[in-house]
Amino acid sequence: MQDNSQEKKQIRLQAFLAHCGLASRRACENIITDGRVSVNGKIVNELGTKVSENDVVCVDGKQISLEKRKIYVLLNKPAGYVCTQNDEKDRPVAVDILKEKYSERLYNVGRLDMFSRGAIIFTNDGDFAAKLSHPSSEIEKEYLVETSYPLPEGLENRFTRGIRVEGIFYRAKSAQVVNSHKMKVVLVEGKNREIRRVFSDAGAAIRSLQRVRIGNVKLENLEEGKFRELSEKEVKELLSLCKNNIGSGI
Repeated sequence: MQDNSQEKKQIRLQAFLAHCGLASRRACENIITDGRVSVNGKIVNELGTKVSENDVVCVDGKQISLEKRKIYVLLNKPAGYVCTQNDEKDRPVAVDILKEKYSERLYNVGRLDMFSRGAIIFTNDGDFAAKLSHPSSEIEKEYLVETSYPLPEGLENRFTRGIRVEGIFYRAKSAQVVNSHKMKVVLVEGKNREIRRVFSDAGAAIRSLQRVRIGNVKLENLEEGKFRELSEKEVKELLSLCKNNIGSGI
């Protein structure tokens, strides 16, 4: 009877790592297959492995444990910061801004490139991160794009119809001209550097690129370089907006 109870407490290793706040579940799978994880002193690189709280799990030789609370933080990222846990080029890392308050291991949900600024969410909840960051979630992300020169005529219409750049198809959910040098763009997939590539292909030099909204979460009065925790309501609404949502577990 006791053994059966213990068996029920076992979960897949990649899920355990995600619940420890290491990374999203998908990223944790890569960490395992790269041979960076040991369980009770033995390197494990098979994704089907199950563990419990009683097992000693280490990543890169350091023991990790389940986080006691789930954290969801919105940061207004300044330009010049990269979205990674550590950077081999020794550039400023966005998550370091949060370390003045949080001792927990937090990681970014999605990315903003080094020269972009604005809304980005950090968490230690692997399931939450996986649902939001997966392309099938179709979470809206809204951007304000400012150009150095007047916007090319009709770019907003071409972007919403779809543009192919170097063999990759890009399409905005919506694009609206604010003035001669500014456009509001809403994406639901957000391929790597999508806005920059589309604007560059159109001959429009970007002066400033800011993400102002992720789903129902807006920057509003959050100053650049500042952060705040998401409310329980905001977290639940974000998850409810995910097209791939099958239950939040929160």
